Amino acid sequence: MIRYLIVSLFMLVSTFAHAHEMTPTYPEWKYSIYDGLLVTKMEMFNKRDDVEYYEIAILDDQWNLVPFVSSFKIIRLDYLARVKFDVYINKKDRHRAEYICSKSKIRTKTKPTISSMICSRFK
Repeated sequence: MIRYLIVSLFMLVSTFAHAHEMTPTYPEWKYSIYDGLLVTKMEMFNKRDDVEYYEIAILDDQWNLVPFVSSFKIIRLDYLARVKFDVYINKKDRHRAEYICSKSKIRTKTKPTISSMICSRFK
């Protein structure tokens, strides 16, 4: 009985974390207008009022960086704002690219903040 009371107390006191969103969950590479490059279109939504910068990365299955080109490597995104962006990759790196991730960039020194990282997996 005491155990259930303690668990219930923690559930009432705990808070939920806000994160950002990045869609689509399973992006696909498509041929771009540039020779030898593939493109995918992404959208990000910021649900965090304490973060306004996010870093984009493309990773392989071992979580190593894969080279890419985008208008943004670091995106400034206000609270409750959305941004759409294109990501380009060399055709030869297509099968290396496993994930596209966005990670919150924390700029505060006064209060503890949780960093969030969202990844989408390529089809």
